[in-house]
Amino acid sequence: MEAEGTVLCTGPEGVCQALPDPCLLQERVLTKLLETEEKYLPDRRTFPSIQREIQPHMRSRLAGWMLEVCEEEDCEKEVFPLAVNYLDRFLSAVPLEKSRLQLLGSACLFLASKLRETLPLSVETVCAYTAHSSRPEELRAMELLLLNKLQWDIAAPTALEFVERLIGAMSLTRVKEQVVRKHTETFIVLCTIDYKFVSYPPSVIGAASLAAAVTGLHLGQPGLYLTHWELTDCLARSIRCDPECLRACQQQVEIALQTRINQAQRDTLPQPTKSEELERSRTPTDIQDVRL
Repeated sequence: MEAEGTVLCTGPEGVCQALPDPCLLQERVLTKLLETEEKYLPDRRTFPSIQREIQPHMRSRLAGWMLEVCEEEDCEKEVFPLAVNYLDRFLSAVPLEKSRLQLLGSACLFLASKLRETLPLSVETVCAYTAHSSRPEELRAMELLLLNKLQWDIAAPTALEFVERLIGAMSLTRVKEQVVRKHTETFIVLCTIDYKFVSYPPSVIGAASLAAAVTGLHLGQPGLYLTHWELTDCLARSIRCDPECLRACQQQVEIALQTRINQAQRDTLPQPTKSEELERSRTPTDIQDVRL
């Protein structure tokens, strides 16, 4: 029986959420996650062995749309990577027409929100984000097909689950831990969207994203935790991974971030006029690159 004044759950706007359970951060839980993650990895030969109409860039574009829906609806952070896991596992098993790709992504979001959200997305809400190109009965039918092809095994571990168990061992202050976690989650989102990271298990993506976040924030100096090199070695031991493999993934994560930043900067620059383009074409490349 609940005692008066006892807080059993918490959450924004009165939404019930379980309080953090310290038992879930124990070593045995991490060990179990490492034992099971391989079971939920998609087939790396999806393109073009299985999917003939769908290309990797289409999958990445769909993942970007799924992220926008999650952000717009303020979904739990685990919903997006879990939904993309469903997407990749389905695509690695079933040939799909590209006209049904958004419907599949919608079903993945719908299903992941049911597993991770206290108040899951409704059929009507998900269909609205497709500009009603997907009807409710189509979404429900695709959800059932998705569950069937995944053999109703939908509790896949995500990179975020590994991060929660790795970051606690870093002895960061509460403020620094929050900053590191936020940056790490950003890296994980980039990895989830970019198809080339599908070859890495979630433990490696989580550890590489965490290492990249600490490196980028310059928190690896002696006296704070470990040097960047030692941190990568420590994380590799924690997830039972070859340190060089983890460093390779971390490097790709950092490159993906820089690519995204460069793309965003190009998108914000005003388009040159024809006369400016002509003048630029007459200017030697080495002169253009001089910074005064």
